[in-house]
Amino acid sequence: MSATSAVGLVLARAPRLLGAEPFFMEFIAGIEERLAERGRSVLLHIVADHAAEVAAYRRWARQRLVDAVVLVNPTAEDSRPQVLHELGLPVVVAGDPDGDTPAVRRDDVGSVRAAVAHLAGLGHRRIARVSGPDTLRHTRTRTAALLAAAGPAGIDAVVLAGDYSAESGAALTARLLDSAAPPSAIIYDNDLMAVAGLNLAKELGLRIPRDLSLLAWDDSSLCRLASPPLTTMSLDVHRFGELVARSVLALLDGEPVRERWCPTETVVVRQTTAPPSTDLT
Repeated sequence: MSATSAVGLVLARAPRLLGAEPFFMEFIAGIEERLAERGRSVLLHIVADHAAEVAAYRRWARQRLVDAVVLVNPTAEDSRPQVLHELGLPVVVAGDPDGDTPAVRRDDVGSVRAAVAHLAGLGHRRIARVSGPDTLRHTRTRTAALLAAAGPAGIDAVVLAGDYSAESGAALTARLLDSAAPPSAIIYDNDLMAVAGLNLAKELGLRIPRDLSLLAWDDSSLCRLASPPLTTMSLDVHRFGELVARSVLALLDGEPVRERWCPTETVVVRQTTAPPSTDLT
């Protein structure tokens, strides 16, 4: 064991989002639980952007504060894995990897297909998605999967990019509902945007799910306690963190690190999805 026994995780994310959105807390708990079995822990740092994230990596390497890094939210043309390689910091990517970087991946394509199949099976033919930032690799994967699934199913699909905040969820929901051909169903890329979209729709007088169906990514207590409770795509986020920790430990032990996959997310049907009203079809 090294002198630090720490694994670094930098989140380039607004602190207000981190406090309101449960995903990363569950993810970190999964990592911590597995690392603790080997006397290791997570060194968490929250920054404003990727430039500050890279600066943190350089500082950690210079001061020898961590033995490895977990990299989250890989982006298109992501320079961070190369920076970590140059710094000599072992890295495991949580998400789609760049090249042969060790990774734990999510089946975003399969999950999107499951979401579309659920809504299409109810009869929806105008489906919108409020996504996360378009710079993220998994956002682009989900968008491509949605458009690929929509065509053969005879679905008119539209995607608007948000930033995971409640404000963007409400604003983009309002924009969609004010359009000339509003959707009969909306998919949200996280729970916070979905709850905000639900509240906005109710304020506009829409009856959920009779007038509008809503589906949220990443099941959480926010979704379960919403009124009405939100239908979601459910991922065992704690398990995701455990798988990442296993890959990190294998990497630090000098073992071959095989690519790991999270199970495909499943639809948890609650009270915000139903067949569209006849006047919307």
